[in-house]
Amino acid sequence: MQGLAEAYPDAQCALNHRNPFELLVATILSAQSTDKLINQVTPALFQKYPTPAALAKAGLKDIEQAIQQTGFFRNKAKSLKGCAEALVRDHRGKVPQSMDDLLKLPGVGRKTANVILGTAFGINAGVVVDTHVQRLSRRLGLTDEETPEKIEQDLMRVMSQEQWTVFSHRMIQHGRQVCVARTPKCEICTIAKDCPSRRII
Repeated sequence: MQGLAEAYPDAQCALNHRNPFELLVATILSAQSTDKLINQVTPALFQKYPTPAALAKAGLKDIEQAIQQTGFFRNKAKSLKGCAEALVRDHRGKVPQSMDDLLKLPGVGRKTANVILGTAFGINAGVVVDTHVQRLSRRLGLTDEETPEKIEQDLMRVMSQEQWTVFSHRMIQHGRQVCVARTPKCEICTIAKDCPSRRII
């Protein structure tokens, strides 16, 4: 959508990371949490466990303690440790660059895999459908579906593949800043004229 592109020309992933492994860890942690909080937690975590091998060797309780602020920390700790072990065992400590391989990693679903492929490797394999993209795509009339998987399929059909990753970043940024969940700021929205759900003309 041209309006989004003009409003957010430099939109990018909000999770701070220096390499694909750090992005993978941060994205797993971001479930049911905010990127702001994850960015506060990960520097110490990455310093303590800078590689998949280091994280794979870590004790589960130690990982839990390091990520406790993120919510659902016990399940996330299991996912992180299992993911790191799989990276070491099956991928020589490298984050794989295929959807199939990523989806086999503990804690990785299609949304996370799309984040890794698009942001870390520049591979437009799909559209990241988080809560913001889910909400906005329905408000904008881009889909009538409710599940992330079906919403993603609709979005992939309405735009060119090279736009999939950046479109997600722009939608997420717009959802955070303008088209918020409870009271969208339609009066300052740059794409209000194209939105069937707008509250003003």
